[in-house]
Order: sequence, then C-alpha cells, then structure tokens
Amino acid sequence: MDYFLTEEQKMIRDLARQIADEKIRPVAAEYDEKEEFPWPVLKTIAESDLCGVYIEEQYGGTGGGATELCLVTEEFSKACGGIAVSYAASALGAYPIILYGSDEQKKKYLPDIASGKKLAAFAITEAGAGSDASAVSTTAKKEGDSYVLNGVKQWITNGGEAETYTVIAMTDKTKGSRGATAFIVEKGTPGFEFGKKEKKLGIRASATRELIFTNCKVPKENVIGKEGLGFIVAMKTFDKSRPGIGAQAVGIAQGALDHAIKYAKERVQFGKPVSSFQGIQFMLADMGTQTEAARALVYSAAKLVDSGAKDVSKMSAMAKLFASDVAMKVTTDAIQVFGGYGYMRDYPVEKYMRDAKITQIYEGTNQIQRSVIASELIKETLK
Repeated sequence: MDYFLTEEQKMIRDLARQIADEKIRPVAAEYDEKEEFPWPVLKTIAESDLCGVYIEEQYGGTGGGATELCLVTEEFSKACGGIAVSYAASALGAYPIILYGSDEQKKKYLPDIASGKKLAAFAITEAGAGSDASAVSTTAKKEGDSYVLNGVKQWITNGGEAETYTVIAMTDKTKGSRGATAFIVEKGTPGFEFGKKEKKLGIRASATRELIFTNCKVPKENVIGKEGLGFIVAMKTFDKSRPGIGAQAVGIAQGALDHAIKYAKERVQFGKPVSSFQGIQFMLADMGTQTEAARALVYSAAKLVDSGAKDVSKMSAMAKLFASDVAMKVTTDAIQVFGGYGYMRDYPVEKYMRDAKITQIYEGTNQIQRSVIASELIKETLK
C-alpha cells in the first residue's frame, strides 16, 4: 500500500530501500556482532541526500517532514534497527532547533545536519530522570554571557559520535519542570566529555554513552527558545519524533516477517514446506495484519504532524505504543516460525527481536505512552 504518497515520497522510499538492501543488510550482522558505529554506511546515506528529508530547504534540507523521515527510517529498519536509529536519532537532536531555534541557530547547525556532515543527539535522560523527565538534575548556572553546565546524562543515542547536542538542564530547580532550559552544546566544548559506551541487548550498531558536564561553559546564544522553556521543548520534540520510533518498529516487524515467510516456504517437514500448514499460515496472517495496522497508524500520525495540527500528542503516542508492541510480538512469532534455528545467532531473526525491545522503552516507555493517551482522551471527553 502506498498510503497516498506523492511521487517524491515514493522516490525517497525507494532510494532508502535500495540503500537498505545493498549497503545495510549485508553488514548488519557484522556491526551487531562487533558493536561498531556504522560510519561507512552513514556516509553513503549522507551522499544520497537522505539526512535532511525532514529539514526545510532554506536550511539545506529537502523540505519534507515527519512522513519522509518515517519512510526512510522504516526502510533502514527492515535491514538493521541499530543502523536505522543511528540515522534517526540525529533528527531527534535536530528537532528542538527546528521547532524553537532562532534563525541564527538554524543557519549555523541545520545545514551540516541536513548534509550528513555532522550528526546530532538529544540529551534529557539521567540516572534519576527517565520516565520522570521533570526530575532532571543537570544544572545550568548563568554566569555573565554564558551558562555553566554540571551533571551527567545517561543512555544518549549517538553519544560520542554526534557533533551537535541538544541538552536539557535545570536553570532554576525551584520552578520544577518550568525551571528547565534547552541548550545546544558542541562536541569539543571544554568541560564536555563522554563516559563509557554501553553494551546493549539490541541496536548494537548504535552508540549509547554518558554525557559528562563539568563546569562546561555554553554561550547564552546557545539557549534554544528561552530560559525555562526546556521541558516544553522536550515534550514537543517527542510529539514530532515518536512516529519515527513507530516507523522503526514497523520496519523491524516487516523485516522479521519477510524472513519468516521466506523460511516457511523453504523449510520442509513431514514432506511439505511448513508454509502449507494451517498453524503457520495463521501465524503469518496475524503477523502481516498487525504489521500493516501499525504502519497505517504510524503514517496517519506522521501526516497529522506534517499538517501543522497543534495537538498531536495522542496520535504520536498511539503510533509509538502500538507499533512497538506489534514489533515485539511479530519478531517473537518470527522466531517461533523458525523453531530452534530462530534461537541461533547464525540466523537473522533473533537480532530483530533484540532490536525490537528498545522501541517499547526509549522516547517514553509504553506505560508512559498509555498515560499520555489516557490523559488526552479524558481531556477530549471533558470538552
């Protein structure tokens, strides 16, 4: 199904699919095994002009939006969720600048992100601030024309590899979430260092590191929006980016389903391919239906975001929630179709299940998504 895509969107999708098939799929297992960051693949993606599909033309992008980002992310995720998130996380880091940055900030940072010359990253999570994003303890103290940052961010995707970081820190703890401010911090700034690279269950090709700020001086010109706007910047960013996580989940599910169908047609038991057995057929039918339903919801949410609608929190949360739950179920069922072979790392589907799990956790756990959805539903009922 084409979901009423324009000809340009179809071209973007087809190009991403070609890169996934030719450049990502052949190396996915190797990057997963070695836990290396996929710079050669990201260079190819940059050369293909796909890094700026969601950025305005005046800042070096191609003028698309969340839909284009989802199209690319889904295709890459069919081949490797880890490489796909290395690409997509740069958009997460760029969105605060796109949404609330000054024209000067956009001109300075977005062109390099759009060209793929530099990666971006988004930093809000801490040891004590995960689902409770308002519990951020990293501080930013105003000193003259600068802010001095102190604290540690945890589990930051693209940490250490990205050049541009959007960081949420507290400028006034007494105000709670209204005391948070968003900053742009460049790699190499004195007092900004990186902790250990995490060893993860899945998405092993991506880099996940601590960000350590020790008296890190950031110029006031690097404040995104204004002081005290940080929590809103973060929440609005998630509203824009969550369909992208949904697209990653859909891609992972579709990739696992494709492998399961191929294997079911080739695997012979009792003298017949297992695809001829009704039990397997029903599993595949459910996997396909669930994946397509998730895709429909993700692209509906992305189109709503691109429409300029003010209130997209509910749909974005639904897309992320449903698609990630589907990804976990479909990948688990794909292993079941493979039987014992599916449990072995010599076969591809166990990686899909490992990669799927994180989509239920990052950018807000699915329990948080349910809270967001319920809150929005109740508000709508009360109107």
